[in-house]
Amino acid sequence: MEFYEVIRTRRSVRSFKKDSIPKEVLDRVLDASRVAPSGSNRQPWKFILVKDETLKQKMISACDHQKFIADAPLIVVACGQKLSFNRGGYMKEMSMLIDVSIAFTHLILAARAEGLGTCWIGAFNNDEIKKLLQVAEGYEVVAATPLGYPSENVFTEPRGRKKLDEIVSENKF
Repeated sequence: MEFYEVIRTRRSVRSFKKDSIPKEVLDRVLDASRVAPSGSNRQPWKFILVKDETLKQKMISACDHQKFIADAPLIVVACGQKLSFNRGGYMKEMSMLIDVSIAFTHLILAARAEGLGTCWIGAFNNDEIKKLLQVAEGYEVVAATPLGYPSENVFTEPRGRKKLDEIVSENKF
């Protein structure tokens, strides 16, 4: 699939088929996150693949009761290692949010290229997920996404996006 088509047609998917994801497809998607850039090549990410049905059901309450996340064959939870790297002079130990988000975006775009659906979950209880998935000390949950084949064709061009001149300026804000 052509790169710009991947970007234009990526959508948040909230309805999934039960079909499993072939290992080679999943490996390609995960490898896309592995090769993502990070500040000073720190790679402060760890991805947890939640496949167990009981854990997936428990993830629903940890993710603001969004039931659809457990309908996908798996949930990917992106965690970031807190670093003593102060991006921008204000981000401090949470600078890893940028690097983990870049890697997570690589994963989401690779998933689209493979015909898989995702939905970036930002509404979650960090402490609850950390306890549930036994996240190591020094890490925080950054995001989660269900991962699976959409139950219907949702990959269309976006609507309601701002025009380019509304989001880009030259030389000053």
